[in-house]
Amino acid sequence: MYKWKVILIAGFIANIFFSCEREKKISSINPVVWSNRFADMSNKDSLEMGTTYLSVYSQIYSRSEDVILDLTATVSIRNTNRNDTIFIDHAEYFNSAGESLRNYFDKTIYVAPMETVEIVIDQYDKSGGTGANFIFDWKIKPGSNKPLFEGVMISASGNLGLSFTTTGQHIRR
Repeated sequence: MYKWKVILIAGFIANIFFSCEREKKISSINPVVWSNRFADMSNKDSLEMGTTYLSVYSQIYSRSEDVILDLTATVSIRNTNRNDTIFIDHAEYFNSAGESLRNYFDKTIYVAPMETVEIVIDQYDKSGGTGANFIFDWKIKPGSNKPLFEGVMISASGNLGLSFTTTGQHIRR
């Protein structure tokens, strides 16, 4: 009987230990997901081009500049057109110092009419810091709506819950 108690207690402690280990993956950089969205741009030379800047926060100050909360950021790329596909040439993520951290795809992707495509910056990915941002280069059919880029940042710990949004700004190339 004593032997079973020791085995059960050891198993319980091991379960607690291993359940506390978190997989620290870095964002939604899944090449399979993006490769399924690659667009053939060979006959799309009449499209209008644009660039959008989106601020996102992988961290934010709390109480003072010495206390930082880690956030999960969901970046939404939204096509507000009912009939026209939009094309995203480039999605580049920068940190607070303006250093490029990564590009999310290396070929143009499409976003179907009324579709939303998302990039998730995991809470454990602190590389962007408090001033992280994205630059998106895109193309649309003349007369179509421009893509809408939004960021939703969230964190929850104990009784504390925090969430806010940002919206992309069209900028010059």
